[in-house]
Amino acid sequence: MEQIKQIKMTDLQDCVKVINKSFATVASEFNLPEQNCPRHPSFMKIDTLQKRFTDGYKMFGLYEQDKLVGYVSISIDEDNAAELHNLSVLPDCRHKGYGKRLLDYCERKAKEMGCNKIKIEIIEENKILKNWYLKNGFIHLFTKQFDYLPFAVC
Repeated sequence: MEQIKQIKMTDLQDCVKVINKSFATVASEFNLPEQNCPRHPSFMKIDTLQKRFTDGYKMFGLYEQDKLVGYVSISIDEDNAAELHNLSVLPDCRHKGYGKRLLDYCERKAKEMGCNKIKIEIIEENKILKNWYLKNGFIHLFTKQFDYLPFAVC
């Protein structure tokens, strides 16, 4: 049986592995090498997660038996909206509803934290993921190009 637990500092190395491996499929699909996209989650280092943990991001892991197979974190922005970060499921554990379970869990946590809105930014061209979020109640608000990214963000 799978369960979702709050991440502790001692879990962060496992979380980085899940994020890297999960987002590696996206990096491959959209041809995002580390040289032109070093901030992509597929290349994330432990110090990034440690800083987020210290900064108060709420981090959650989805465990299958005792193995971490999914990850997500929440921060609160200046508009008191919850912002999701790095929602990820290991490639060999996809299509089991784990992403939806993590998303639903974050929705409940965001309400508990006093937020009435959840935001996420993704690659504009990732139609499958974009449609998944739209199907799950998200609304496309903007498309923006950042100087440091080789793709548009929505």
